[in-house]
Amino acid sequence: MPVHLNAMNKQPFAASVSVIVPAMNEAENLPHVFATLPEWVDEVILVDGNSIDDTVAVARRLRPDLRVVVQSRRGKGNALIEGFQAARGDIIVMIDADGSTDGREIRSFVATLVNGADFAKGSRYAPGGGSDDLSPIRSLGNKVLTGLTNLLYGTRYTDLCYGYNAFWARHLDILDLDCDGFEIETLMNVRAAQAGLIIREVPSHERSRIHGVSNLHAVRDGWRVLKTIMRERTRGTAVAAQAQVALAK
Repeated sequence: MPVHLNAMNKQPFAASVSVIVPAMNEAENLPHVFATLPEWVDEVILVDGNSIDDTVAVARRLRPDLRVVVQSRRGKGNALIEGFQAARGDIIVMIDADGSTDGREIRSFVATLVNGADFAKGSRYAPGGGSDDLSPIRSLGNKVLTGLTNLLYGTRYTDLCYGYNAFWARHLDILDLDCDGFEIETLMNVRAAQAGLIIREVPSHERSRIHGVSNLHAVRDGWRVLKTIMRERTRGTAVAAQAQVALAK
């Protein structure tokens, strides 16, 4: 249950905002990532995947009020879930620690929620979005998986496999997240639709990783996403048609 922090109710939004940053060996990238975070963000939680570099030390030096969670297992999904559970804000925003997501876009995500959405979903394919990082094979795979999800769940998503999202913390229970890997974004998108949440896509521009090598493996993680899409059908799709997906204005 979110609680009001001492710094809550800052402008420009009345709702409090927690930013979750899963990271493993991202010490070189964090200065770039944290420099883009709006100063009005109420809480930043770094979920450390047992880094062997100076990730935590660098993060604490950059942001003394940082909260650190050391994840109990492995994988991006597990890291995000543990970060979500620790968050105290009304709104939760998830960004990457490699510099690919621009913290300056957080304003658009939060504004979308404050203006009536339950779930603000980043899209690189929405007008105004884009990517410096998507390879042709990853882009093709994403489009196929997005199309399959739209067909099975009655959604109108343009970008299924993107990790820049925000949502009201009060919906955590209904999302009931329970996966460890990169399929976490797909699971969130599918369950938000199944729950009939109001979903709006927010145009976002993905940048290339600044330093280091991604842990994403297109074939392996694409297969996990596909299995997630099919498995979630057993949870019932009757409410899927109620999902309201629109491009954020």
